[in-house]
Amino acid sequence: CRPVTRSFGLQQPQDKVSVTVGETLTLTCTTSREGPIGPVKWVKGWGSGNQTIYNQTGSFPRVTRAVDNSNTDFTIHIRDVQPEDAGTYYCVKFCKSLGGDEVFQYGKGTEVSIHETTLLHSMVAAAVVLCFLLLLGLVIALCMCRRKHRGEADSQCLAGPAAGGTFLPIPLRCCAGTPSTPSEVLDAESSHLPSQQSSKEDNYIHYADLQPLPVAPRHIRSPGAACSEYASVRVPAK
Repeated sequence: CRPVTRSFGLQQPQDKVSVTVGETLTLTCTTSREGPIGPVKWVKGWGSGNQTIYNQTGSFPRVTRAVDNSNTDFTIHIRDVQPEDAGTYYCVKFCKSLGGDEVFQYGKGTEVSIHETTLLHSMVAAAVVLCFLLLLGLVIALCMCRRKHRGEADSQCLAGPAAGGTFLPIPLRCCAGTPSTPSEVLDAESSHLPSQQSSKEDNYIHYADLQPLPVAPRHIRSPGAACSEYASVRVPAK
């Protein structure tokens, strides 16, 4: 074993590998040359409690070589990994001696961690629930804001007439045959009658009721619109 030590090299480049339960784990190991006579093995753990994961002469149902029958590439695939597969794996080159296989050279080790699918699913479910709650809160906030603005608009509409002043009726005045008094109010028809009918008009009593109208909105109010309503009733004088 010793004479070829300087010309042989073993590389195990992976420091850490993380996979999910049920996936395939790939462990990389290569050598610079064939090296001394002896197998290359993959073991889990180190010392007396190690476990052989792959041996060139054994049978391992879940383990396959990446490059079959290669003398320099000893990369392996472990399919359907389970939580108990977590640990540190070493690629080890052995050489034959009179006492059996001896460790000739080994890699620095690859730490493998296994993630549970239930944990991944629970994280995804939690993210979905959180997004749903945020969306629901946004919808509720928009509805409350819209309802608040609608309530303010209704209150302004109700307060508009009150702000403009109350509608107080103007006392009804009676004018009969006294056209010279300041309180006389003539309707549109009587103001345009010929002068010869003035004697007949004295036989009627004119009633007028002036009521202030509510203030019209600015966008529909014409510039010459009046703010009062005029009504006239004629009844025969007794």
